[in-house]
Amino acid sequence: MALLQISEPGMAPAPHQRRLAVGIDLGTTNSLVAAVRNGVAGVLPDEDGRVLLPSAVRYREDGTASIGHDALARRGDDPRNTIVSVKRLMGRGRDEVAVDRGDAWRYEFVETTDSNQIRFVTAAGVRTPVEVSAEILATLRQRAEDTLGDDLVGAVITVPAYFDDAQRQATKDAAQLAGINVLRLLNEPTAAAVAYGLDHGIEGVYAVYDLGGGTFDVSILRLTKGVFEVLATGGDTALGGDDFDARLARLALQIAGVTDAMLDDAEHARLAAHARRAKEELSDASIVDVAFEASGVHRHAAVSRDAFVAATDDLVARTLQAAERGLHDAHLAVTDIAGVVMVGGATRMPHVRAAVERFFGRPPLIDLDPDRVVALGAAMQADALAGNRAPGSGDWLLLDVIPLSLGVETMGGLAEKIIARNSTIPVARGQEFTTFKDGQTAMAIHVVQGERELVSDCRSLARFELRGIPPMTAGAARIRVTYQVDADGLLSISARETTSNVEASIIVKPSYGLGDEEVARMLKDSFGAADSDMRVRALREQQVEAARIVEATEAALAADAALLDEPQITRMRCQIDAVRKVANSDDHDAIKDAVDALAHGTEKFAELRMDASVRRALAGKRLDEIA
Repeated sequence: MALLQISEPGMAPAPHQRRLAVGIDLGTTNSLVAAVRNGVAGVLPDEDGRVLLPSAVRYREDGTASIGHDALARRGDDPRNTIVSVKRLMGRGRDEVAVDRGDAWRYEFVETTDSNQIRFVTAAGVRTPVEVSAEILATLRQRAEDTLGDDLVGAVITVPAYFDDAQRQATKDAAQLAGINVLRLLNEPTAAAVAYGLDHGIEGVYAVYDLGGGTFDVSILRLTKGVFEVLATGGDTALGGDDFDARLARLALQIAGVTDAMLDDAEHARLAAHARRAKEELSDASIVDVAFEASGVHRHAAVSRDAFVAATDDLVARTLQAAERGLHDAHLAVTDIAGVVMVGGATRMPHVRAAVERFFGRPPLIDLDPDRVVALGAAMQADALAGNRAPGSGDWLLLDVIPLSLGVETMGGLAEKIIARNSTIPVARGQEFTTFKDGQTAMAIHVVQGERELVSDCRSLARFELRGIPPMTAGAARIRVTYQVDADGLLSISARETTSNVEASIIVKPSYGLGDEEVARMLKDSFGAADSDMRVRALREQQVEAARIVEATEAALAADAALLDEPQITRMRCQIDAVRKVANSDDHDAIKDAVDALAHGTEKFAELRMDASVRRALAGKRLDEIA
């Protein structure tokens, strides 16, 4: 009997060869998994038909864990063993979360002297944010394999656009623990733009406003004939729906006349859950009753929408400031934006949507579910990367960017930018540097991230050394430092001395990432301090030049002082002392004048040394030998 091979609409001709890949939105509050089936992207439900998986993990004494709805239901009874909002802790140090602890959740942390990595104490033992996230990812992987009926070849996992290198690496580590092959880390706003662009066929410049449970991103993208080009991105890795919940909880405490200290851990956890529900109810109601317990006593607080709006206006304003910076970086005006895509459950709040509409001058786009749109876009990208793009379906290209500049420390504590923020990735850029001292055979390379001119104002990412440089005079060596950022936004660096080909390299993998508001603060500070930074940079460069010319002149005197008479030597040493006297001052002009005087005063000495060098080179040689 002959068998017919049947292809479903929109699928490649050989469905049995289709490679299964999914898109995963690993969220602060909820997580989702989506896949392309029958040519259409859709989220995958669990056995009870629920598509949202609460990003909650509860650990039990027998070493097992419950994930999702069951874990969240027990949070009020077992707050210390039920980890929520773990995404806000990914790639961050223990000392960086002190501000967060006490608002909506409290855990017991392991205190160690050898590491700044966050470690929770749970009934099942010590756990890290990476391990907690791996539990959530493994649950989504199992859901996908059960639904699709086979093993996955990989997944595209979305991350906030403003996640730094450490936070992205932590996400990849969690996926590896969960048994997931990461096809790509995709910025959440870009994933949303993919979903809108491919689903609606839109073109033009669009803003994606992504306010999730724990992070905020805004990206400006140009969509043109299947090309998704990110022009600029901005945001805040520690601003999201959790912060709105915390404000509402605090408001309820004030109305009820209760202080935060009157609540134990369980009561705090239950109040956070009540505040989240109240926030959702205020989207439709003008007033809600928040019932909670404090010191074992039942309390009530009537919270109005107006009061909630007033208590969170500054949070909304912070998102719009980031949007304004994004437009500035993209060199665009509000009138250039064709539409605003709303992403994230927190964008359901009416006053958030109203503020966005006022800022952009047009109603935001909300026809795709803001909770699902990121996972749908990730699924489309995963399907393409897995090689399942159907013939004739058209090609499309993603051009994403890095959120912060990457650079290297140079003499004087200056930050030399090698890859500027909002550069399209993947990208590789190099720059040549040289040695500072004669005979220098090694160079320490300090990798930094940020927008300021001084290393002290930027974030240190990694350090490594290039050794084996051939001894040369200062400035003769040529060391090319190359930075490479892959499509996931992860950084690797190499340094090579070009004459000897001595090389060193490093894959940057810090143990924790940027702090709560450091990324946003870096950009804000860079705008406000641009003029002063340039003045400081010019001063530092002049100080470095002063140190260089003093060292070079001292070395020349030590070698060839016999070429000068005593008055000349005395005059030169006075000029050296004059440079030393002002070299570490804040007077740029005084340093420059002293350096120029020494440079002018050593011109004749330099000529004498050159003549002596030529004489030594020619000594004992005939004219025909020189020719």
